[in-house]
Amino acid sequence: MKTQLSIIATLVLLGVSHQANASIHDGVETMLEQGKASGVLRYRYEYVDQAGLQKKADASTLLTRINYTTGALNGLKAVVEMDNVTSIGDENYNSTVNGNTLYPVVADPTGTEVNQAHLQLNTDKAQFTLGRQRINLDDQRFVGGVAWRQNEQTFDGYRVVYSPSEALKVDYSYIYNVNRIFGEKSAAGDLHGAVYLGNVSYKLNETTSLTGFAYLLDFDTAAALSTQTLGMRLSGKAFDSVNYTLSYATQQDNADNPKSFDTDYLLAEVKGKVSSVGWTVGYEVLGSDNGVGFSTPLATAHKFQGFADKFLGTPGAGVKDFYVGINGAVSGIKLSATYHQFDSDTGSVDYGNEIDLTAAYKVSEKCNLLVKYAMYDAEQHATDTDKLWVMLTHKF
Repeated sequence: MKTQLSIIATLVLLGVSHQANASIHDGVETMLEQGKASGVLRYRYEYVDQAGLQKKADASTLLTRINYTTGALNGLKAVVEMDNVTSIGDENYNSTVNGNTLYPVVADPTGTEVNQAHLQLNTDKAQFTLGRQRINLDDQRFVGGVAWRQNEQTFDGYRVVYSPSEALKVDYSYIYNVNRIFGEKSAAGDLHGAVYLGNVSYKLNETTSLTGFAYLLDFDTAAALSTQTLGMRLSGKAFDSVNYTLSYATQQDNADNPKSFDTDYLLAEVKGKVSSVGWTVGYEVLGSDNGVGFSTPLATAHKFQGFADKFLGTPGAGVKDFYVGINGAVSGIKLSATYHQFDSDTGSVDYGNEIDLTAAYKVSEKCNLLVKYAMYDAEQHATDTDKLWVMLTHKF
């Protein structure tokens, strides 16, 4: 009897296992059948004339990105994205890995990488992502993908986004590796460690949001970048036509950071519009303490403190950035101009000033043309630099 029961049980288990395997197989097949492929071709020419270097950079590169996202099965889907950066013609620029140090830096190294590879589970109120992924928090001042560069910054780890109501969103990530823009061939291409990113936002009303954040960075091979940052951000609308953003954060050394410091971050920005012309006035401070400047190593830094990228790393005396800008459109071309005045946070040092210009034109629904120019006039930080970009992006 026991033998017969054993045989029956075995047959039942084999049947259940077969059905489960068949169900999994059918589910995976359905996910693949409902999947969608997409991509981006982005050609960019970047010219850099930097005082103190013998040669001028002429970087002509093409980014080819292929993305495949499966269909969803019970809220679960998979994403795989590959990037290839190719130099069109000679590499007359310093990519940071090609050894062309007589040229200015254009941080677009050639190569092929897995840009994203993750599983994502979506429910009514939560989203869970496991694997290599893109993470952009708020305005990307502290955490972003650096999407301006041809090789994007992505993050290995997991992320949970929980929205119990329309007003409240809780965003938490644990990252064990940061895939930086310098690529796999560079010693600076990865930042290993333990990174904890907490961001909680609450919508006070239709136009006003309050965000609190805590970012703890502990890097294995870059201890000087290990910090603890706590802050708040308030954004909203006043007088029906003026948008404002106020942000404050404090930063201390963390983990094995060899320096001891306690410094602050401040942002006050207002935007408005007069007739068809938009305007922006802002003041941003990355403070200093004990010779250490407030750092944001995971930020999309190109968005801030000028397109010439002279302040990707905060000077030891900190930096104050007062900026004013205008924007509008003429014959379908979006135009903008911004002026920056840079000074130190301590020591009353005049770093220099910068003018940034952009012109963007929508060629078609899937194709866009962008021209940018930056002129940095150095006083007591870095050197005079002119940069020009011409970029054509086509999505398919």
